[in-house]
Amino acid sequence: MHVWPPLGKKKFETLSYLPDLSTEQLAKEIDYLLRSKWIPCLEFELDHGFVYRENHRSPGYYDGRYWTMWKLPMFGCTNSSQVLTELEECKKEYPTAFIRIIGFDNVRQVQCISFIAHKPKGY
Repeated sequence: MHVWPPLGKKKFETLSYLPDLSTEQLAKEIDYLLRSKWIPCLEFELDHGFVYRENHRSPGYYDGRYWTMWKLPMFGCTNSSQVLTELEECKKEYPTAFIRIIGFDNVRQVQCISFIAHKPKGY
């Protein structure tokens, strides 16, 4: 068994230990999200893409927990191509941002899935 090197490449969220997902792989993940009856939503973050400590050192306080929502959640979305179109629009508007796709369960009122869909070059 190996220990992940702490000074190695940063890992972000679900699926971040895998190579970057292709468009087809992203579409399959989004299709899973939609089959699960979750509401897709895109969020972006311009600074780090992961939680970090900068403004305060107390236990439990982290910067970078909140990302900016790209438009509104995609209520009524039925096709992964709709989400991928929004992803491309967000990438054009914020090319240096981290962008993630999340899935909300509107019955339980919780976020059920979240994964990085785009990282700036160099990450």
